[in-house]
Amino acid sequence: MLLTKKTGDAQAQARSPFVHSLQRGLATAIPTMDRRAFLRRSGLGVGVGIAATQLALVKKAQAKDDNGPAVGEGRVEVKRTVCSHCSVGCAIDAVVENGVWVRQEPVFDSPINLGAHCAKGAAIREHGHGEFRLRYPMKLVNGKYQRISWDQALDEISAKVLELRKASGPEALYWIGSSKHSNEQSYLMRKFVSLWGSNNCDHQARICHSTTVAGVANTWGYGAMTNSYNDLQNSKCALYIGSNAAEAHPVSMLHMLHAKENGTKLIVCDPRFTRTAAKADEYVRIRSGSDIPFLFGVLYHVFKNGWEDKKYINDRVYGMDKVRDDVLAKWTPDKVQDACGVPEAQVLKVATMMAQNRPSTIVWCMGQTQHSIGNAIVRASCILQLALGNIGVSGGGANIFRGHDNVQGATDVGPNPDSLPGYYGIVEGSWKHYAKVWGVDYDWIKGRFADVGMMSKPGITVSRWIDGVLEKNEVIDQGPNLRGVFYWGHAPNSQTRGLEMKRAMDKLDLLVVVDPYPSATAAMAAMPGKPEDLNPNRAVYLLPAASQFETSGSVTASNRSVQWREKVIEPLWESRSDHMIMYQLADKLGFGKELVKTYKMQKVKGMDEPMPEEILREINKSNWSIGYTGQSPERLKAHMKLMANFDVKTLKAKGSAKDPATGYDIQGDYFGLPWPCYGTPELKHPGSPNLYDTSKNVMDGGGCFRANFGVEKDGVNLLAEDGSFPVGSDIHIGYPEIDHIFMKKLGWWGELTPEEQAAAEGKNWKTDLSGGMIRVAMKNHGVHPFGNAKARAVVWNFPDPIPQHREPIYSTRPDLVAKYPSHEDKKAFWRLPTLFKSLQQQNVENKLPEKFPLILSSGRLTEYEGGGEETRSNPWLAELQQEAFVEINPQAAAARNIRNGDRVWLKSPTGAQLNVMALVTDRVGPDTVWMPFHFSGRWQGADLLSYYPSGAAPIVRGEAVNTGTTYGYDSVTMMQETKTTICQVERA
Repeated sequence: MLLTKKTGDAQAQARSPFVHSLQRGLATAIPTMDRRAFLRRSGLGVGVGIAATQLALVKKAQAKDDNGPAVGEGRVEVKRTVCSHCSVGCAIDAVVENGVWVRQEPVFDSPINLGAHCAKGAAIREHGHGEFRLRYPMKLVNGKYQRISWDQALDEISAKVLELRKASGPEALYWIGSSKHSNEQSYLMRKFVSLWGSNNCDHQARICHSTTVAGVANTWGYGAMTNSYNDLQNSKCALYIGSNAAEAHPVSMLHMLHAKENGTKLIVCDPRFTRTAAKADEYVRIRSGSDIPFLFGVLYHVFKNGWEDKKYINDRVYGMDKVRDDVLAKWTPDKVQDACGVPEAQVLKVATMMAQNRPSTIVWCMGQTQHSIGNAIVRASCILQLALGNIGVSGGGANIFRGHDNVQGATDVGPNPDSLPGYYGIVEGSWKHYAKVWGVDYDWIKGRFADVGMMSKPGITVSRWIDGVLEKNEVIDQGPNLRGVFYWGHAPNSQTRGLEMKRAMDKLDLLVVVDPYPSATAAMAAMPGKPEDLNPNRAVYLLPAASQFETSGSVTASNRSVQWREKVIEPLWESRSDHMIMYQLADKLGFGKELVKTYKMQKVKGMDEPMPEEILREINKSNWSIGYTGQSPERLKAHMKLMANFDVKTLKAKGSAKDPATGYDIQGDYFGLPWPCYGTPELKHPGSPNLYDTSKNVMDGGGCFRANFGVEKDGVNLLAEDGSFPVGSDIHIGYPEIDHIFMKKLGWWGELTPEEQAAAEGKNWKTDLSGGMIRVAMKNHGVHPFGNAKARAVVWNFPDPIPQHREPIYSTRPDLVAKYPSHEDKKAFWRLPTLFKSLQQQNVENKLPEKFPLILSSGRLTEYEGGGEETRSNPWLAELQQEAFVEINPQAAAARNIRNGDRVWLKSPTGAQLNVMALVTDRVGPDTVWMPFHFSGRWQGADLLSYYPSGAAPIVRGEAVNTGTTYGYDSVTMMQETKTTICQVERA
């Protein structure tokens, strides 16, 4: 979206002095060529195409040295990588000449992006030039960042970390990871923090969809997207609710648009008329945060008309009868309209479209998850799909689009505060499992913790680290307050309560930012705060991390397909890969040998670095629980080379095709071996394109619901009914998960080799490091190792076993707060006290809805991604959107004397004031305003340019919406409330 064209504008050049000069320079350096001309000039035959990965040809060099003459012979290489924005997983061919990334093309053979790019993907090459990147380590000295050496940085940081550990214990440090990390780096970071002796770690990858993971996993087994983008083409109706895919995941919309060409009905439910809504057959505007009334309003009509799939429910679902009673009693059409604003006729129309056009699918994103009842909203979507029989079928499913390139993988194997990689709980058995995998003694790991109790206690979440600093020590469920924080690839403007975050940063003893771009953290840390908050002994360091194009590794797209990135170029400037930095820091902290004990090392810039392939092999050896075991580096690399051989709807290989480098044949595989890909790579499980699909054999990606909740509840069977099983299974009834006892009872123990028997004795399928149990169960008997159970419509271990609507903590409707109050306050919840009902009541008593009558929500733009530091530092993208803005309805604008393009103050109950441009539009209703969340670099009207490291400020800077967002957290996961708060807007 372009509010005001600024090209050539003096004001724009003053604000962004680098844009125009850099564009002119690049335009001169890289003349425009069409694709065929490029192929001719680069020496590639047109018939060959640049899609051939790892292609290296020798030709006359075009480059010149500093003195002018042509130098030597040059190499043109084509490196296949994956876009580092959103989570679609678009493949890119990067053309590298003499080590310089000179051109790029989308991979036309990719079954995921089908040769397409969005604006961000088309501009990805800029990361290989890094004009606005952090170039070398820096330290904050007297309010200014000064260049230091890597040796000084690592020595001083490690000394400070060890000093804090000695004084306050390992829990005084907090480690924030990143969805920008590859699977290997994410895994290594969780291993790093574990060997440090703490669970005090988290990352945006987990928190943005933590309510999805918790809600979905507790409904049917795994907390991930069930189907794929491609499978949308098999849907007959799709409900997008809390998802603006056209802007947040643009290339994913290709699959939906193809589906529409074949008659698929598209419904979009959103408080804002988005670009996705513009393609809808039916647009439904709901009040932000009222998803449950709408979804259960739809379910009301499904039940009333007998449209539910009764046999499916009988065979595969527990508790739907209780849900039916609850919905019919509580969500009559009048109550639905009162709570969400949608009239009965439209709710009935949606129910009819979903029920009469099956299989139908639901797509959701953070519009559903980031609420104080996010877990309940997610489960309401799951329940609707179970009632319609849409889970475990092609064209159905719960399609949950993640936010960044490796949000899915980083959550699966990364630094979660409540689990080890693969969602293994932080209990003794899991720790012993990983101690064996890591080749270290369990008692040694236990000794690294402050005490044994902390080993099984979930850490503070990234959404609340600021309270780990600011809260009174006596109310925190750990010994010390937080004293040091590592921001490792994380954007602070993606978290709520910005004013308090600034205070927390000032109080720290140590703040370390590890990032290719210094991020808003650097500017916030350097910006003067209140004298009473500033710790005079605080140390702040910036470490330049390499981008993901300067190393290799795997990433997992939303559909669970895993792709291998080739290293495109060497790390720029003085940057180092994240896994190299982890190793070097661990070495300084005294556990470097243990961290890399099982890996082969490689040399990069003359320094040791763990090989990403080696880390992936360790993931393969340990993550049996979610099937990250079959995706060996060799199999993934073969898939990247042979993309053209996979079907664009089913993702299945179209016959036999061998990778010449490894001799691996992809026949039978699904592209990217979407997890779970069970057993060892030698078992050749093909991956699981659609989860819980009983119409396929388990060795062809089929499955059932996971037996993860026991075998009965209140006398009711929790296992699948007789006759409900995956095709080809030797067991035709429901059954629990496979363990050594069950295998012996079945008479299958003898089918294990003697070595496998020794490894499997006393174990279950998740802890059998040989993979023998999985092999025998799946290959020999067609039986799923995690059992065959019913999905849970009632989740008895959650605060609301049947999802209930509860008003946001900050609501504009006191009348609905009275009807649908929040939860009771909680003590020691994720180590911290958490307010719900008391704060909600206080807000009503203080008449905040009268002072702040507008609902404030936020979301994404096509041009920018995440916290925006990378994309707003990219001149090609910075040109497209140069102002932070707030969308406001014409009616609300007129009442405030605001015209389109005016500067306005957006004020929130926190005391924050954001100075932004007004975009007057009908896209939002009269009661709602909306801001993109990608901006930072301005703070309550002031430009923070002088507080960034010299030359490393983003081109476009603007107010961060989360500077003003309020308190509010999910009752299960501590997900922050970003989508529904309140504000006032005034003309500036």
